[in-house]
Formats: sequence, C-alpha cells, structure tokens
Amino acid sequence: MNLERKSGILLHPTSFADSYGIGTIGKSAYKFIDWLVEANQSLWQILPLGPTGYGDSPYASFSTFAGNPLLIDLDSLLEKGWAKKSSVKAPDYIKKNGPVDFGAVVWWKIPVLKESALYFLENACEEDLKSFKQFCKDKSSWLDKFASFMSIKSYYDLKAQEEKVTASMWNQYWPKDLASCDEDAVKNWNKNHSQDVLIYKVIQFFFDYQWSKLKKYANDNGISLIGDIPIFVAPDSADVWANQKYFQLDQDGRLKSLAGVPPDYFSADGQLWGNPLYDWDAMKASSYDWWVKRIKRVFELTDILRIDHFRGFEAYWSVPAGEKTAINGKWIKGPGMDLFKCIKKKCGDIPIIAEDLGVITDQVKELRDQAGFPGMKVLQFAFSSEEIKESGMVNYFMPHMFDTDNCVIYTGTHDNDTLQGWLENCQDSLLITLADYFIGKEHSLEQAKSLLTSGKLRWAMIRSAFSSVAKFAIIPMQDLTGVDNEGRMNRPSTTGANWVWRMNPNDLKDKTAQELNFMSKTYGRNLK
Repeated sequence: MNLERKSGILLHPTSFADSYGIGTIGKSAYKFIDWLVEANQSLWQILPLGPTGYGDSPYASFSTFAGNPLLIDLDSLLEKGWAKKSSVKAPDYIKKNGPVDFGAVVWWKIPVLKESALYFLENACEEDLKSFKQFCKDKSSWLDKFASFMSIKSYYDLKAQEEKVTASMWNQYWPKDLASCDEDAVKNWNKNHSQDVLIYKVIQFFFDYQWSKLKKYANDNGISLIGDIPIFVAPDSADVWANQKYFQLDQDGRLKSLAGVPPDYFSADGQLWGNPLYDWDAMKASSYDWWVKRIKRVFELTDILRIDHFRGFEAYWSVPAGEKTAINGKWIKGPGMDLFKCIKKKCGDIPIIAEDLGVITDQVKELRDQAGFPGMKVLQFAFSSEEIKESGMVNYFMPHMFDTDNCVIYTGTHDNDTLQGWLENCQDSLLITLADYFIGKEHSLEQAKSLLTSGKLRWAMIRSAFSSVAKFAIIPMQDLTGVDNEGRMNRPSTTGANWVWRMNPNDLKDKTAQELNFMSKTYGRNLK
C-alpha cells in the first residue's frame, strides 16, 4: 500500500452532536465533513459500523456486514417521506446532546424504525420500492441470513425474558433446527414471519441509502473514509450462526475455544475476549470466501480499511472453552500470507492498515511487511511508563525513532485515554519529560503543569504527529477538543460507560480548523 502524506480525524458517528439520543449520519455528519474541508483534512476514520449488542461495542456486533440501525437519521427519513412525523418524535427522556444512553435509545428508536419500515412498505413511491428490491437482490448473500437471524433472535430473546431465562443466545436457547441454521427450518420461519423479516431488510436499506449518500458527499469533497473491522466476530451474531462450519464449534454450535491475548504488563491474567476462533482449514478450503465477501462489503462502505488485532493472522491465542482467564491458552499458527494473497487476487490491491500494537514478534512484522500494509504508531505508547521501563527513552513509537514512513501515527486510539486525560494522570517526572521533548527545552514541574493546563503541551504533541515521517496522521476528535478522560471511548476489559462520548454542539471550532489547516500545509499533508 503506497500512501501519500495525508491527515485526518478519528470520530465515530455515534459521537456527533445535535441528534436525539445518539449521533447519526444526518445533518451533523455533513457539517463535520464541511469542517474537515475547512480544516484541510482528507481522512475521516470511524469505528466498525455494525449493529451493536450487549456492551454496545462496535467491535462486537450482530453482523459484520450490516449497518447499525441506531445511526439512521430520523429527520432524513421524514424528508424522504419514509416515516411519519408523529412516530419519530422523541420522548422527553431522550436528549439531543450529552452522553449516549444506549439502553434508552434502543428502547425508543428500534420500534420507531420498525414502524417507519412498515410505513415505507405501504407508502413509498414505486421508484423507491424498486430501489429497495434491488438492494435486497444485491445484498442477498448476507442480508437474507441477517434478517432471519434478527427476527428469530428478537422472538427468542423476548421468550427467554418472559421465562426468566438468562441464556438466550442462539446456541443456548433456540430450537435445535433453527440453532443449526437448517435450511428448511429457516425457510419455514421466514414464511411464517415474512413481515418481520422484511422489516429488518427495510431498516438495512435505510442505513445503506443514508450511508451511501454521506460517503459520496465525503468523497466528492476530497475526504476518504477509513473503516475498521475486528479480526474476530461476536459469538451472538449472524456471521457465526449462518457460517458455523468456518468456526471452531462443536456439533451443538458451542465454542470449543475462545479468542484472547496472553498475560502481559497490561494484564496479569491476559484478556479473554470470548470470540469464537476460525477454522482456518475450512476457510482455506472455500478459498476464504467469507473473508473475501467481508472485505468487499467494507469497501462498499469505506475507502481504506484498518484491521484490528492484525497479529492474529500470523498466530492467535487459543484458550479452551470454560476457562475463566486467558492464562491457559496457547499460540496457534494463523493463515498468514495465504489469506492476503487470496484477498488480493479477488479484491485487487486494496488499501489496508494493520493494527500491529501490543507484543509484536518478528514473524508478525514480516507478515505485515510482506503484505505491504502500513502499521500503527501511537504517541502515548512512546512515553508510557512501561514502554520506558522496557526500552528506555528509545523506541519505535517516538517520532524521531520511526523505523519506517509506511505507517499511520495516532496521538491515541479508541482504547486509550484522551490525550488531555492521559497528560493529567501521568507522573510528574513523565510530564516534565514530555514538556522537554515536545516543546524543545528543559522545564520545571511548574512550567510543565502550566503547559498542560493551557493545552499547549497537547497541541505540541498533535503538531509532532503532523510533522512526523508517517504517511498518515490521525487525531481523535477528543484530542482536538481537549476533553479529559470523560471523553474516553473505551476502557478495555470493562463494561458500562464505554462508547458513550458525544461532542458538544460547538466543538467544530473555526480556530481549530485553522490550526489544522496550517499544520497540514506546513508539514506537507493534504496540499490542495
């Protein structure tokens, strides 16, 4: 992947302001693109777009192919005549700004979308209905099973709730023929629940229509979208249910082994993610058909792809089912270049960014370089106490020590604290080190704290990312606004209060855009 020098912003659509309950892909998204143009930025990076489930994580969705219905803009549906005004009015407990309350939003918005889908089927013009039918035909390879899965899941989740059963996942509670995705059983379900299945397809049509329109607007204005997918998928997903032969499952659809990472200096027990692992032999036998389709779908929605946990393609940490921690796992070889050769053969020379963070071996680096994918550099990691302890004040996350320019630099990621929050919580000695490094002279603690409070240290770090040799520089929106750790998107291995941050309505400041514009021109990014 041959990158040109560019820069941009990391901001997930759920974080937009001025829409009820949650950020959407309506007017605020278009306003953001206009602001990117003003700021002379040409990249907009998002998190995965799939429909989220328990925990609200975009990295654990009900489908890696489908769009998140919560992102659908209701005002845009009204403008198209695809919804009734009375049905989309938000109740008092749904606020236009402030953190996302996912439970409240789901409770309110999903029924509204279902009602709007019915309204669309009964009232849409012939041309729109024709477009919907074409969408169903074009996306049938994933849409049919997804709509069936969601219909069945909705029914049995409600039934489990009524019966006060906690285990309602498809491989724990559904009838065996449906749980095994038996073709006749699913066909019979679709026949008996045809309207319900159709509603899920309409909602996906709503998302696809709005997202395609937004993507075109971004591209027409010189903005490329960077998408994101996790290497693994959620166990409670249409992906696993409809493709059980491609995963390490027993005959009842239960996980035989779980994904995670081994113990390291971040976690003594490692991280037990709980995702099903792939049966790479079965994947290879099908010429990686599922992965190829997955990649193609991402490039329908975005222009560049970041793959999370890239190291798992070289070797993955396999933990036996039933373990409470990730300690008793083992490394097993992944598909390596065989997968990426197949993807390149069937998809062409597509732009992919490898998330190569964490403990990365020489073999992982070799795979990344052989595939030609740029890796990631994170400024916070260059100065973390553990990194300094491991390697001293010299490591490849430091801007003057980058081992290649074929990389993407971030001040932080969705898993990091915000830059301001991180600075406020670092030790005094490190704060002085940061002030010395990024400002360029020796500082006392009092001087370093003054630079922190004023935001000058934060902006010096952002400027360092822009000036680095890295081909792409991506700054999380929170680091531009200066929000402290209240703006953090995710705290790994925790649930609750993650993914909820939303911008303030006035965060898209002209002054910030002018500063970014200046840095882009000064450091040879996005010259227009």
